[in-house]
Amino acid sequence: MLDPRVTRLAELLTTHSTKLTSDDRVLIHAFDIPDECVAELVRVAQSKGAQVVVRLESNIVRRQMMHGMTKANADLIASVELPEMKEVTAYIALRGTHNYAEQAEVPADILQMWSKAYRGVLNHRVENTKWVVLRWPTPGMAQQASMSTPAFEEFYFNVCCVDYAKMAEAAKPLQELMDKTDRVHIKGPGTDLEFSIKGIGSVPCTGECNIPDGECFTAPVPGSMNGTIQYNTVSLYQGTEFKDIFFKVKDGRIVEATAGANTQKLNDILDTDEGGRSFGEWALGFNPQVLHPMKDTLFDEKISGSFHLTPGNSYPPPGGNANQSAIHWDIVCIQRQDYGGGEIYFDGVLVRKDGLFVLPQLAGLNP
Repeated sequence: MLDPRVTRLAELLTTHSTKLTSDDRVLIHAFDIPDECVAELVRVAQSKGAQVVVRLESNIVRRQMMHGMTKANADLIASVELPEMKEVTAYIALRGTHNYAEQAEVPADILQMWSKAYRGVLNHRVENTKWVVLRWPTPGMAQQASMSTPAFEEFYFNVCCVDYAKMAEAAKPLQELMDKTDRVHIKGPGTDLEFSIKGIGSVPCTGECNIPDGECFTAPVPGSMNGTIQYNTVSLYQGTEFKDIFFKVKDGRIVEATAGANTQKLNDILDTDEGGRSFGEWALGFNPQVLHPMKDTLFDEKISGSFHLTPGNSYPPPGGNANQSAIHWDIVCIQRQDYGGGEIYFDGVLVRKDGLFVLPQLAGLNP
């Protein structure tokens, strides 16, 4: 018997997130997802009148593809998938994995080459379709989160299916405040960072493009950022775990970067291209159900009381600063008291302290 929580999630994806109608052509892109769950998402999408295209993939197969990937092969894949993306109006990606480190041994230069070759497909999807991306609960993810499989599944569906309409209303005052803010100052253990977001604009994310969701993002004005930042969560990127990431920033560019034993790999990623050492996004996280990191960006960047500051590519305006890069690396810092605390100021006014918003109009975003 199909888990009714799957149907509930499929309804959320096709109504709140992508708002499918009979005018839509939706691509459902599934990695290692149980067939019956993909079939249920197809059924629900069809019930909205949408035309459906399905692509099923395997991380094990993808791993082999990446190990033998050449520039010509990467260009071929991009040339095949870009026309497909141009034919659809909506995109839903379900990404399961049995082993989060499946691509750990793929050489960094191949991953960088792939990112550059495929960037056009990603950019078209982000800029021209209604899209939503989410992970899928697997035993591997449960282990990653240090939870039993049943407990993780319960956590997953609770987190993914929060009241996004209520969250959207609560996020409006934060968007208004960020839109009129010039200077941002972040303070915390190892962190003293200042930058401008004047004129960039902001975008609240409340279940439209990511599930789970719960953030409001903007981007620093190019060249405006100076100071230091010490991240306090483990970040999984390109199959490698990075711990104790530290950046020193001067005039908007990362001039010093360390991450313990993986410092060299960190710097190799930042040197992927010219835009890799500048920041394309800064966001505040506020999903009340996500409290601790689990080495999965789509969850960790939504942690209540967190922010993420992202080296690499920016989103289009509003919220983007035109930085271009093949990488987009959301690295998370939690500022609640149990993670060391911290403060965020907008134009000299304290906005959030130890992970809690202190302004009355923002109280609805506190857990």
